Amino acid sequence: MSSNKKYWKSVEELDGNSSIVEALKNNEFVEEIPTDEFLGNSDKLSSSTSRRDFLKYVGFSTAAATLAACEGPVNKSIPYVLQPEEIIPGVADYYATTVFDGFDFANLLVKTREGRPIKIDNNTIAGAKFSANARIHASILSLYDNMRLKEPKVAGNAASWSTVDSKLKSSIAEAKAKAGQVVFLTNTLASPSTEKLIAEFIAKNPNAKHVVYDAVSSSEALDAFQTVYGKRALVDYDFSKASLIVSVGADFLGDWQGGGFDAGYAQGRIPKAGKMSRHFQFEANMTLSGAAADKRVPMTVANQKQALVQIYNIVTGSNVSVKLDDKFKAEVTKAAQQLKSAGSKGVLVSGIQDVNAQLLVLAINQSLSSEAFVTSGARLIRKGSNAAVAQLIKDMNAGAVHTLIMSGVNPVYTLADSKSFSNGLKKVTTSVALTIKEDETALLATIAAPVPHYLESWGDLSLTEGTYSITQPTIRPLFNTKQFQDVLLSLNGIAGTYYDYLKSVSSGIIAGSSWNKVLHDGVYVGAISAVSAGTANYLGAANALASSTTTKGLELVLYTKTGMGDGQQANNPWLQEFPDPITRVSWDNYITVSNADAKKLGLTNEIVANGGLNGSYVKLTSNGVTLENVPVIVQPGQAVGTVGFALGYGRKAALKEEMQVGINAYSLYKDFNDLQNVTLELSSGEHEFACVQGQKTLMGRGDIIKETTLEIFNTKDAEIWNEKPMVSLDHKEVEATSVGLWDSFDRSIGHHFNLSIDLNACTGCGACVIACHAENNVPVVGKDEVRRSRDMHWLRIDRYYSSESTFEGDVERKENIAGLSSSLSTFNEMEKAGDNPQVSFQPVMCQHCNHAPCETVCPVAATSHGRQGQNQMAYNRCVGTRYCANNCPYKVRRFNWFLYNKNSEFDYHMNDDLGRMVLNPDVNVRSRGVMEKCSMCIQMTQATILKAKREGREIKDGEFQTACSNACSSGAMIFGDVNDKEAVVTKLAADERSYHLLEHVGTKPNVVYQVKVRNI
Repeated sequence: MSSNKKYWKSVEELDGNSSIVEALKNNEFVEEIPTDEFLGNSDKLSSSTSRRDFLKYVGFSTAAATLAACEGPVNKSIPYVLQPEEIIPGVADYYATTVFDGFDFANLLVKTREGRPIKIDNNTIAGAKFSANARIHASILSLYDNMRLKEPKVAGNAASWSTVDSKLKSSIAEAKAKAGQVVFLTNTLASPSTEKLIAEFIAKNPNAKHVVYDAVSSSEALDAFQTVYGKRALVDYDFSKASLIVSVGADFLGDWQGGGFDAGYAQGRIPKAGKMSRHFQFEANMTLSGAAADKRVPMTVANQKQALVQIYNIVTGSNVSVKLDDKFKAEVTKAAQQLKSAGSKGVLVSGIQDVNAQLLVLAINQSLSSEAFVTSGARLIRKGSNAAVAQLIKDMNAGAVHTLIMSGVNPVYTLADSKSFSNGLKKVTTSVALTIKEDETALLATIAAPVPHYLESWGDLSLTEGTYSITQPTIRPLFNTKQFQDVLLSLNGIAGTYYDYLKSVSSGIIAGSSWNKVLHDGVYVGAISAVSAGTANYLGAANALASSTTTKGLELVLYTKTGMGDGQQANNPWLQEFPDPITRVSWDNYITVSNADAKKLGLTNEIVANGGLNGSYVKLTSNGVTLENVPVIVQPGQAVGTVGFALGYGRKAALKEEMQVGINAYSLYKDFNDLQNVTLELSSGEHEFACVQGQKTLMGRGDIIKETTLEIFNTKDAEIWNEKPMVSLDHKEVEATSVGLWDSFDRSIGHHFNLSIDLNACTGCGACVIACHAENNVPVVGKDEVRRSRDMHWLRIDRYYSSESTFEGDVERKENIAGLSSSLSTFNEMEKAGDNPQVSFQPVMCQHCNHAPCETVCPVAATSHGRQGQNQMAYNRCVGTRYCANNCPYKVRRFNWFLYNKNSEFDYHMNDDLGRMVLNPDVNVRSRGVMEKCSMCIQMTQATILKAKREGREIKDGEFQTACSNACSSGAMIFGDVNDKEAVVTKLAADERSYHLLEHVGTKPNVVYQVKVRNI
């Protein structure tokens, strides 16, 4: 029945009136193939050269080219003089560690080869609850960033650490003598040992204080929690325990309150025993959470506040007057009533940056006795105070701050009123920026001191109450760096190393365990004490929120993109080229506007002849700040009257030129509030986006996304909601999978790999995409090449929009069409669902077809089928005819148009020796002119087989992994051997929800999808 539902990838495709869109569907290569450049003889060959003539000319030179290739560069390997015992060449080592950079956090396993960290994996040991997102997977590349600060600088000149140490100590002594303030300005530390060192310093220096600053603030939620529970922390929600989830402006599958909620959420979203959780989302921007919701209602933040009060009224029985727009009352009331009925199995979350709103969140969940509302074991990953930061800026400008020591912050870039901070910084006698990069703040500080990357550092973390994690180095420091903690030890006059101090602090925390065990496991879970709630004036908070004033004109809703976050890793090319899950745009930030507002303002997006997406520019004004030439994306699902804008872009300092993209939206982040008034004015010109959404479409064929409702799933046979494609054989209708053009060989012997992808569990987070980059040495090609449809991602996450109507409703309306005029009007009405579409994410990689169409057309047998089910590529055999790409119905093959390694035209990590340290030695770095695509991480499966063989045992289910399945924290991707009848993937492949992509083509893929079920 899913084939009756209309899916579309872009607004242009939905409109159906663009000849360019149709051309792109039917042409793999949107630009003319530059045969002249390849052949180098423009006199004899014109641009109309036929494929046969092209190959004829190329064929004459094949032998000479082959001989020339044999005389490649010689790379000499120098063996160890004394080989370290812990390093076995060719065998990976793994180290457990934990990362927290003030914004992102996770419990990790770090893969190293010959002393080089090359990949991030998730630590899955009991107690390690936080998995790596896309940014943390990419952080391995930031270790090898050649733009890192390599040595200390005093007044912009190179200096020694002894000079820095003496200047800092003398400045602190002078501050004490003159009664000037000494201030530590840091991000949230969540480190017991570091906080103890700062407390010891303040005890010795009463004129010192510690100010915690989070670039993206959660101060209102912290203030509310502190009011009720007496601690500055955040609730740690467990969505796996919720049968009903109501979110008011909280993108909890994104970065809301640190993120990391997707694993628990996905557990409840997979239908089991006929049940799954239900999710309501009320929001302005289209987010990952909104995309996953069963019912999404786009509304302004002003209406969200009223909706929250209405929910409070219904759940608690209060009677606060609300001013909610009539068109939203029914949906809000429905959600509130279901929430109240769910009781302890219900939970409400909100991202509204208002203390009163956050107090109502606590009141509603307390009233429900929500099991998903976890106050014991609260999150300690945000502790910043907006008021304390504002006071610091006042003190600096008043000349009261003598010495300012900054660590993990970049306020000159991230503060809205950075000019006031910069002016105040000039009045500070000594300012020290302890930083990994010579960023905007470090350039203005009197001392810029380099700190190591977390993979070069020791440390400890308490991300939630009752847990304790160790950060350990996986490589010796690459540069002349020193940790913030070592500086504190020196200032406190404590002898010894930070490692010794760390061990002594940990001994008082890890009762019943040992240092070596915690170091090995990476995490320790202690006793978690229950937290008793205090009292707060909830009714007063509801009245205050209900009477809050609305914004004038358009609402600007600031947010952080899945790829860039708060902007710390802006020089990371993996993240810059990562397509945003919703807009599918890379290398940019932009404002998102609704279609209705775009029409009023004359704003447009269009796909042009070369397949690229172009958009209008606007002049944006908010609170006296004007930004010129801000690009526009017309975003389906954006609430009318609102615009979205991503933080984290627009940086210039310590970035390669290619990475200096976008506009700094922090300049609009007034008073740390993500909601601002804004006016837009159309500007001249068009912006060129690198958007992959209109590229590599699957030729307009249906049955790509299969979905149904929970009611139909429970009451109808699978053949109704997971219809099998049929073909005619001997004049009889038979299942398409039962016939084929080729004879199949016996695949029951040995291993046979399958990958299952559950569309219900996939949130589109993109961790799999970055993990694939790291494991398989996927090159970065840059904005211009992405725009030309030449991105090299082996794994893409397609995003589809669809009508919000039910299947039956769609079918009934279509069947009732009478005549041409009725057809036009009916379909026009149905397409209006584009204002608030349902969203589906579908990861697509090489499907490793057992009847692979690519294998039959390769003239040199470069692509062939392996016994274990993988479709393999022999790069040395490939001559780049691209027949395989033309014959692939899934459009998953990539062609190396250029040499991306050691090429100054592609000045990313593969163009310098330091950046190439991240490359995986088990995977070949491909050259120009060959096809490449997903290998189902054959190097990982073979390593697992060899390890088990060496240990003389059978392989257990779960040991076989690919980079994407290993990175998937939601459990959407399950990989394994289908010849193991007890394996999870075997059961998933046989499940009634399973189907193959484009099953009717007869390719018999080894990637299987699970039908998406919506609880509507």
